[in-house]
Amino acid sequence: MSERDVDLFVIGAGSGGVRAARIAGGYGARVTIAEEFRVGGTCVIRGCVPKKLYVYASRFPHDFEDAAGYGWALPEPSFDWRRLVANKDKEIARLEAAYAANLEKAGVEIVRSRAVLEDAHTVRLVATGERVRAAHVLIATGAHPTSGAAIPGIEHAISSNEAFDLAELPRHILIQGGGYIALEFACIFAGLGSEVTVVYRGQNILRGFDDDIRAHLRGEMERRGIRIVTERTVTAIEPKGEGYLVRLSGGEAREVDRVMFATGRVPNTAGLGLEAVGVGLHANGGVVVDDYSRTAVPHIYAVGDVTNRVNLTPVAIREGHAFADTVFGGRPTPIDHADIPTAVFTEPEVGTVGLTEAAARAALPAVDVYTAVFRPMRVTMSGRETRMLMKLVVDGSNDRVVGCHIVGHDAGEMIQLVGIAVRMKATKADFDATMAVHPTAAEELVTMRTPTARHRRQAAE
Repeated sequence: MSERDVDLFVIGAGSGGVRAARIAGGYGARVTIAEEFRVGGTCVIRGCVPKKLYVYASRFPHDFEDAAGYGWALPEPSFDWRRLVANKDKEIARLEAAYAANLEKAGVEIVRSRAVLEDAHTVRLVATGERVRAAHVLIATGAHPTSGAAIPGIEHAISSNEAFDLAELPRHILIQGGGYIALEFACIFAGLGSEVTVVYRGQNILRGFDDDIRAHLRGEMERRGIRIVTERTVTAIEPKGEGYLVRLSGGEAREVDRVMFATGRVPNTAGLGLEAVGVGLHANGGVVVDDYSRTAVPHIYAVGDVTNRVNLTPVAIREGHAFADTVFGGRPTPIDHADIPTAVFTEPEVGTVGLTEAAARAALPAVDVYTAVFRPMRVTMSGRETRMLMKLVVDGSNDRVVGCHIVGHDAGEMIQLVGIAVRMKATKADFDATMAVHPTAAEELVTMRTPTARHRRQAAE
């Protein structure tokens, strides 16, 4: 088959790969990008974007209920799951076309094929057998859902991939998992009218988040009717009638229409030929890279979820951009993975940046904590029983705000802006000196004056 040369071959057209290809093309590099599924990757096709659309859909029932407290009289609303799915598909198709158009504007060639490494500089296109010689190769193949240890009937469980396109909205769905994806889908299905049970093996949901966040969100989700079962796992799934009988450790069994596993994701590195050319892999399959996203093979790089560093879309985009700046822009750019703001689009939302209280206490000799729990103004006339939580974690030795954690309406929007202050090493005095915007929920971030806790580590004798 034919063979040709490029400056950069990108394997995977997700968020990180697309950004890297576009920026490299802008620097004048000859770039080819290969994608075996759809351009846009997990985030655009079956991740962040469709999820957020479903989150919006799931919140309208609350809005309809709250409207009555503000004087609105509405007819009984109805929901059409199939219309939501169809409209989601239209929007995803539009975005995929936009991604492809932007690549083409940057002079990037798009190849619809799986691509594998034959040697350190040769990429083979599986669909055609064509071989491409590349001066540089970027691995940006992302990750895929995993269901964990095999159990009887695991073939009956769906993942987040299938959850977007179910033929019918489940009357009762059981979701195993306690992280971002499990909880976001739990709130989506509950908001759309499903009965939802969450099963998680740990003591509480959202492992790795601040403990107050974890407790507060769990209480709010349970207040909305979501059943959360902790310290249990699914041990078997048995077909029963039109649904399933799900058996849990501890002996409990529940009948549901659907079972979803959201127990983590695994890097897409199998069958790419990476190890054969000297690219190192972690035990979990993630590509081993340095601060510049470079592998053990100097001209082969990797970005995004395939490296299993921080598995968030904006991180993949930043890593892809930094790679292109480093290799083709003449501006070596390492990535700083500290103080990354992030949101969990549950109901209510979670926004967080920086250290948790526990992490701060482990790392710092003095920690001050400021916490506010209050009923937001927007629900005082609707009658909805919900509380917001805002928490600042402060280094007691220099007054620097090292962590911020929010649960409540628009937490994701707020944490994006607070993240700037945290990265700039703003102090609590800086927060205090900032005028409040009134009346808003966010003003609590600059009006908390009295610590709710002070921690001081005893000096070693």
